[in-house]
Amino acid sequence: MASSGEEARSVSPVRAGTGSEAAAEAAQLDTAEDFEVLDEEGEEDEDDLSELPPLEDVGRRPAPPREDAQPPEQGAGDAAGDPQEWLDVLGNGLLKKKTLVPGQGVDSRPQKGQDVTIRLKATLEDGTVVEEDPALTFTLGDCDVLQALDLCVQLLEMGETALIVSEAKYCYGAQGRSPDIPPNASLTLEVELLAARDAPDLELLSGKEKIQLANRKRERGNFFYQQADYVLAINSYDIALRIVGSSSKVDFSPDEEAELLDVKVKCLNNLAASQLKLDHFKAALKSCNLVLEHQPGNIKALFRKGKVLAQQGEYREAIPILKAALKLEPSNKTIHAELSKLVKKHADQRNVETEMYRKMLGNPSTARKCKDKLPWSIPWKWLFGATAIALGGVALSVVIAARN
Repeated sequence: MASSGEEARSVSPVRAGTGSEAAAEAAQLDTAEDFEVLDEEGEEDEDDLSELPPLEDVGRRPAPPREDAQPPEQGAGDAAGDPQEWLDVLGNGLLKKKTLVPGQGVDSRPQKGQDVTIRLKATLEDGTVVEEDPALTFTLGDCDVLQALDLCVQLLEMGETALIVSEAKYCYGAQGRSPDIPPNASLTLEVELLAARDAPDLELLSGKEKIQLANRKRERGNFFYQQADYVLAINSYDIALRIVGSSSKVDFSPDEEAELLDVKVKCLNNLAASQLKLDHFKAALKSCNLVLEHQPGNIKALFRKGKVLAQQGEYREAIPILKAALKLEPSNKTIHAELSKLVKKHADQRNVETEMYRKMLGNPSTARKCKDKLPWSIPWKWLFGATAIALGGVALSVVIAARN
């Protein structure tokens, strides 16, 4: 199986947004020091998605108007609608679709979760062609491709050819795609829906097929992370984890089992990084702990767990965890810096607590000053001895009186 770096280069740019800058950032994902940048070992937590809606819910408003639902006064009798009329897909003017060649009717539209195949041609506003694919296949609704495609292809009828005009927000955003798509670039997409079929049954996938599918979803999550879209990154890691964790009716070899575990750990680690970016500390802590259940010495999981605890003000618990990570990799400057920062914060926290207790219990310095003003003082040992002798004398007197 190809390495993750090789896989990232082999994926279509529409899918992964590769290019010199993206490739350079992808090369940093597995670095030992750069824990702030997404590492190649990342994963996602399924429970966290209760707070983070997946992409398919973004476009789910009250059913968008059908192309054939045009005002009667226009007198359009074509079931596919007026080919010259634009449909505002999201109602914000940023994503529009126009039918060029009618399809086979609304009943032939693909469903989310199906694997669809399209013919694609993407151009910039000046007409420069930046992408052409005669048969691009992806899972509809899984965020495998540009959001503009994921949102609009579900509105296509089988055999329909449509023009999609999208602002950068639903394409490559502020980062663009080096070297051919500049930042904040709008795209015009010519799309023809060629086929739609149910996605393969995960239980029947071979070990190799399951690994490849999970890795594709994970790499899409890496792309979203690099685009600073952490919600969609989490969604992609969640899908990858569901693939890895799905039951199977096929036996896997020990090597395949080990590789699936490796993909799981990577998704969980990167999931924790995404959750940290969104301040979802409880979910991030759970993701780190899941990694550490499989790999107690995973440095990145230890580092991120320490950061989560530190963000919650749990310095006493965070410091030993970062020390454990530093022991595994003593030369890591990032861990050194984070640990030094936490030690200082912990010391400051203790000073604040000490001052608070001092105010609650009174000012001990005042009592000390009063004590210093006494002209004499009796050592406590002498005082204790004298008290013991006095008590002994009293006891002796009682005994003698009893005998008499």
